[in-house]
Amino acid sequence: MRKNSLNSALNLKNETMIIVAESGSTKCDWVLIDLQGREIERWKTMGFNPFFHSADKVYDVLSETNGLNIWADKITQTWFYGAGCSSAPMRAIIKNGLNRFFINAENHVDHDLNAAAYALYSGEPEIACILGTGSNSCFYDGKTVTEVVPALAYILGDEGSASFIGKRLLANFLYKKLPPELMVDFQKTYNISKEEIFNRVYNQPHANVYLASFGPFAGKHKDNPHIKALVRDGIRQFIDIHVKCYPESATVKVNFVGSVAKAFEDIIREELAKDGLKFGRVLAKPVNNLIAYHIDFMRILEHQKV
Repeated sequence: MRKNSLNSALNLKNETMIIVAESGSTKCDWVLIDLQGREIERWKTMGFNPFFHSADKVYDVLSETNGLNIWADKITQTWFYGAGCSSAPMRAIIKNGLNRFFINAENHVDHDLNAAAYALYSGEPEIACILGTGSNSCFYDGKTVTEVVPALAYILGDEGSASFIGKRLLANFLYKKLPPELMVDFQKTYNISKEEIFNRVYNQPHANVYLASFGPFAGKHKDNPHIKALVRDGIRQFIDIHVKCYPESATVKVNFVGSVAKAFEDIIREELAKDGLKFGRVLAKPVNNLIAYHIDFMRILEHQKV
């Protein structure tokens, strides 16, 4: 049972406190642990992507997150992995927000692709893939994360992702190309018009998150032939572009993180098998495995100080 936040903060204030955060464009998981690996508290916030969110936004959301402000000045390390954090200028936006909130911490910001690689790694080289709100991939040999093909985000890329699926669903809905049973349920579920869709996609911020919000509809109807074909096409494009680009794909396992990967694991297995590629495993959420990774990392650092 989770301890009371204030009592935990008072009792553990002199210990090494670490927060590991894993963020997509839609949501972010924050987990507070101590050096012994004990989970103290866990929070969920909106996702932060520096292409869409400012340092002020990061600070404001954290300040409004119930219970987290109790810990703000007691955290000694934060490790934030986020979508869009692939370059120094983008990482600096998130880090600025973290620095303002976690005032006594060493705040580290890295790409969510690295989080996927670390979380999925089991001692052997791998291709680590993200299929969530967006999509991406890398090769990880246990030391270096290598990215061959860039992620082009929801307008030009994100093949196989929730935003890709949502975009196709909305187009088929507006074109009246959904099967009758899906057409009826889609309208019943969302009750939206072309004007509302256009406004959200073309005039409002965070269109990628809006598009991805229709992903659960595909999951609800995952056995429908139309949905299967739509999802299969996206996953096929993802494999052709983001997996087969690595020469190592012929020999190493292909691993996945993300809600789409978990929901459509069967289709991923089938499409990989068509090319003779090795399916590895799927993690819906990488944050728990990241915790283990950072506990080991921090223990090594502490040992080196002795």
